[in-house]
Amino acid sequence: MTQEQDIKNAVEVLRRGGIILYPTDTIWGIGCDATNEDAVRRVYEIKQRDDSKSLICLVDSDARLQRYVRNVPDVAWQLIDCLMESKAEGQKSKAEAIRPTTLILDGAVNLAPNLIAADGSVGIRITQESFSRELCYRFQKAIVSTSANISGEPAAQNYRDIDPRIIEQVDYVCWSRRQEHKPHQPSAIIKLGPGGEVKVIR
Repeated sequence: MTQEQDIKNAVEVLRRGGIILYPTDTIWGIGCDATNEDAVRRVYEIKQRDDSKSLICLVDSDARLQRYVRNVPDVAWQLIDCLMESKAEGQKSKAEAIRPTTLILDGAVNLAPNLIAADGSVGIRITQESFSRELCYRFQKAIVSTSANISGEPAAQNYRDIDPRIIEQVDYVCWSRRQEHKPHQPSAIIKLGPGGEVKVIR
């Protein structure tokens, strides 16, 4: 199956409110339409996770990011620009040293209520990896991206690491990068306050 067809299949499932397993810019993730409350609830159930613990979502661009956060602070754009520049300038060693970074931002809007933390924030990341970025672009919405594991168990770095219980409960498993077998790690997580305060979570 081509990557194009794989993405087309995944988008069709997402539009129906379904759940997918897919490769991201970090580890394999469980995904759904980040604006669909019922789909988000299913993700919590699959992970056997308390819905008081918020989920991360992915977008394909800074324009899309602004659709889901009321006011993006200047420090967020500075961090995003730094990450983008390291990729664009071909600084391989620098780009590899900088982990994909999820920003926790206040003032979340236009997302499923059960995706938003009690304080009104959301964890969101602009993915630069080709498959997940194209998936987000084709879907035209934010996509939930939470590690493909039962809560409390090790995250699945590669497809082969995913618990069969997870695979059985989703509606579509992407074919792309299934054969991959190399180390991956979750994203860094940085929480940004409205006044530009920076707190490293992970």
